Amino acid sequence: MRLGVLDIGSNSAQLQIVQALPGAPPLPIHAVKTSTLLGEAIGDDGCLEEAGIERVCQAVSRTLAAAHRYEVEQLYPFVTAAIRDAANRDAVLEQIHTECGIRPQYLSGLQEARLTYMAVHRWYGWSAGRILMLDIGGGSMEIAFGRDAEPEFVLSLPLGAGLLTRTYLHSDPPRRGQVRALRHFVRDTLSESAERLRWEGDFGRVVGTSKTFKQLARLTGGAPQRHGPFVRRTLRRSDVHRWAGRLTQLPTSERARLRGISPARARQIPAGAIVADEAMRALDVDLLDVSPWALREGVMLQHLATVTAPDAALPLQPLVPAEPEKAQLVSLPTEASRRTGFA
Repeated sequence: MRLGVLDIGSNSAQLQIVQALPGAPPLPIHAVKTSTLLGEAIGDDGCLEEAGIERVCQAVSRTLAAAHRYEVEQLYPFVTAAIRDAANRDAVLEQIHTECGIRPQYLSGLQEARLTYMAVHRWYGWSAGRILMLDIGGGSMEIAFGRDAEPEFVLSLPLGAGLLTRTYLHSDPPRRGQVRALRHFVRDTLSESAERLRWEGDFGRVVGTSKTFKQLARLTGGAPQRHGPFVRRTLRRSDVHRWAGRLTQLPTSERARLRGISPARARQIPAGAIVADEAMRALDVDLLDVSPWALREGVMLQHLATVTAPDAALPLQPLVPAEPEKAQLVSLPTEASRRTGFA
């Protein structure tokens, strides 16, 4: 089966298409990434502005065209914190539905943490022992740990790189007072959770997922993504601390010229680095592995689990191609769904 996962995030809409068979890993076929830049389109009232909504609709339309072109049989489209937590979320989802023919679903922060942990656990295997997972997104940070396929503990915190940039780092480059205030907020937010996690003792492996950790690993000498997922990429706390300080001293234009830093993420990488730095300090982590698998792979793996074990429910519903000759089986097809090929 050709399975597609469309992750509509604060920086981009990313479609990953894989060959998905029970008992086998999801094998990549094609990927499409289109910019959304929602961090620049959130007003003081917490609503997404029209320009940002239009970028999302255009990105979704392009990725749906690719899904149709590559004959995706089931598609899981979902939004993350930038849209999920927007004050006008329902209006945004309705506009996407009107213009693109699909209504993306959304996961809670805890559901995101569980699915990401599932992917990390599957990638590193049972030999990893107890895993601590850290994921820094645009709107939130997810933490999970456990030894088994299901995590023992999951947590979602308002420590997304995009959210913190908008809230604290108003200047370019940010002023010292802004950086200091951000660090204090991150420490205060992490303090109670860190105490709970330190109580658990040592972890067999600490794993960072998300673009923030991948960018920091590349900055500190890690292999580029083109070298593939099987090259081990690690990140040391001392390197993260050094780069967190340096990134706050550079303007966005100079950050965008650093290796591994895309122009779309150059503005928010200082906040992401500060969160990574403070999290590793609070949890006494000296070294972590950067996982090639994260939330999208977790959705795929949970889908495959439902095929072999129907009780393993996935908190998302797939879309399937709308076949005109079987239109009676597709609930309420819209004109837009006929254009995109999904309903």
